[in-house]
Amino acid sequence: MKMPLSLWVVQFVSLSLIGGCVGRPFYPLPSKPLVDKNKQPMQTFRPYNIAHRGSNGEIPEETAAAYKRAIEEGADFIETDILSSKDGHLVCFHDLILDLTTDIAAHKEFADRKRTYKFEYANVTVTGFFIVDFTLKELKSLRVKQRYGFRDQQYNGKYSIITFEEFISIALDAPRVVGIYPEIKDPIFINKHVKWANAKKFEDKFLQTLQKYGYVGSYLSKKWMKQPVFIQCFAPTSLIYLSNMTNLPKILLIGDKSIPTQDTLQWYDEITSDSYLDFIKEYVVGIGPNKDTIVPVENNYLLTPTDLVARAHSHNLQVHPYTYRNENQFLHFNFHQDPYAEYEYWINEITVDGLFTDFTGSLHNFQELSSHHKL
Repeated sequence: MKMPLSLWVVQFVSLSLIGGCVGRPFYPLPSKPLVDKNKQPMQTFRPYNIAHRGSNGEIPEETAAAYKRAIEEGADFIETDILSSKDGHLVCFHDLILDLTTDIAAHKEFADRKRTYKFEYANVTVTGFFIVDFTLKELKSLRVKQRYGFRDQQYNGKYSIITFEEFISIALDAPRVVGIYPEIKDPIFINKHVKWANAKKFEDKFLQTLQKYGYVGSYLSKKWMKQPVFIQCFAPTSLIYLSNMTNLPKILLIGDKSIPTQDTLQWYDEITSDSYLDFIKEYVVGIGPNKDTIVPVENNYLLTPTDLVARAHSHNLQVHPYTYRNENQFLHFNFHQDPYAEYEYWINEITVDGLFTDFTGSLHNFQELSSHHKL
């Protein structure tokens, strides 16, 4: 669905809060990586089921409950957006602003924290309660709510923001091997407004956290298979920077055609060209495009697919599009209000390698039914 540029940027740069209670985390942090040799291993024989902000079609996004639910439903990876508090703690939240998915408006003690920041790459200004203007303790005092009014509202106010470390612990404590898929969110903005000791950058803090919990190894290596991870980002320079420090697999996210990259100011046509794919494959194992840029849409009907997936595959790059949602307002008319028909199309006709979905259970059920049918 086409959104006005200003609204798109608010969605893009905003960030969501999640977590447990103030004080001792609801999900205790592991003292060391919890790799159990008896755990069921990660599957690699079919496209990855990527729980987009957890099972957020059911439970408010990026909360501990949403991630645990996604694991119960069969997610291969739990996906999160990483931002930073004012005091340098990495937290799981999608929007740079707290307005859309928390109860910040009810906290009168924070009424004076509203700010306006300009985003030069999109040539817009955004006003709201920005996550970088709150300490972790203050963020933990907020409660998360469902982003969309047409989804289940019963969990509003029950969960708080979680830290990156709490998110990792959920994956490591799972009864089977579950991968993580963290996004370095808005690194240009974060590095401008948050400062760490010893001139460290957002990317350094992010990688240090992964390494602290044992995330190492190239794609499909033995070490990676024990603790799978994809690092994702819309900013190519951040991924290139990290490539000098780790061989963990990385995914270049590709957004709306109307917005350039926030760091290099490159447009969609350039970063999906053959020459750019040939360049970026030295640093990433795949791309994560908006699905409506792979198969254009007009009047809610699919048009002729582009050749992006085929070209990415020819460069030995995976393709993990976003975002798949079950509700009728997100399903194009071609799929007759049937999310299974959409999965069938993208997996078997477009041949993608992973799918970001708000409804982990439905994708898992589809893939299980499909594999049994083929047998």
